[in-house]
Amino acid sequence: MSNGQWYPPEWPARIRALASGELTAVRPRRAATVMLLRDDASGAGTPGPAVHMLRRRTSMAFAGGAYAYPGGGVDPRDDDHLVDWAGPSLQTWAERLGVDTVTEAQAVVCAAVRETYEEAGVLLAGSTADTVVSDTTGADWEADREALVARELSFAGFLDRRGLVLRSDLLGAWARWITPAFEPRRYDTWFFVAALPEGQRTRNASTEADRTVWIRPGDAADRYDRGELLMMPPTVATLRALSPYGTAAEALEAADSQSLAPVLAEARMEGGELVLSWPGYAEFTQHIPSVPVPADGGGTGTDGGTA
Repeated sequence: MSNGQWYPPEWPARIRALASGELTAVRPRRAATVMLLRDDASGAGTPGPAVHMLRRRTSMAFAGGAYAYPGGGVDPRDDDHLVDWAGPSLQTWAERLGVDTVTEAQAVVCAAVRETYEEAGVLLAGSTADTVVSDTTGADWEADREALVARELSFAGFLDRRGLVLRSDLLGAWARWITPAFEPRRYDTWFFVAALPEGQRTRNASTEADRTVWIRPGDAADRYDRGELLMMPPTVATLRALSPYGTAAEALEAADSQSLAPVLAEARMEGGELVLSWPGYAEFTQHIPSVPVPADGGGTGTDGGTA
């Protein structure tokens, strides 16, 4: 293919199996991913802020080598009990995210903040409703981060123990993508945008990534178009949507105007070909020759930053 769209060879067989009733769609798990932005004064490349991206390890069976954002699944304990909260109310978040309850809204937002801390070392929380942690380095912070990753510590327990307030006002909900029904592991993923807090630095803290990069959205999309960066449709779509904004603050302000209508891939037979498409995103349409391929190729669904 001419661009960098990731496409697993086992998809056609899985799509056919789903259509014939041989495969049953699994219920998607809730997830969140964060497009972390910082204003870039280098003057190189296209204008606008840079976004923090990680590259999935090339050894991974699913989307190995693909670029994505920090993110992952909701921990069931993310809605254990109400955490200290700053910003829009939980009811406002529930309405914005399109979920039924305030506990679901808290779980999704907590997942976004927790996963950003787990995978990038950046924490969107502060000791008060109008402050944010300025330094998350040090052995004690790292011990807590590792405990969160191992699920030995809940995010609510982490915030309580450190006396921190979750800064939901530092996040903007941007998009929502759902893993195709033919994937064995599925995620209902909310994409958020946030600005890197002053004083904090990103690092590659993810066990699933072999490198990280700060890159302007337009430059990343251009490199995808040239086939230089491998990505999945949600990543490319959100990069293109971020490209017009000149600063991180402008992108965050624009979040409220972004549609959170779920995007779900569709598959159909057309003229002897299997056509895979994402409604509203014609560039990702795939025309697949009608040649049977084994359905057990090992696809593993999507996690944070993918769909």
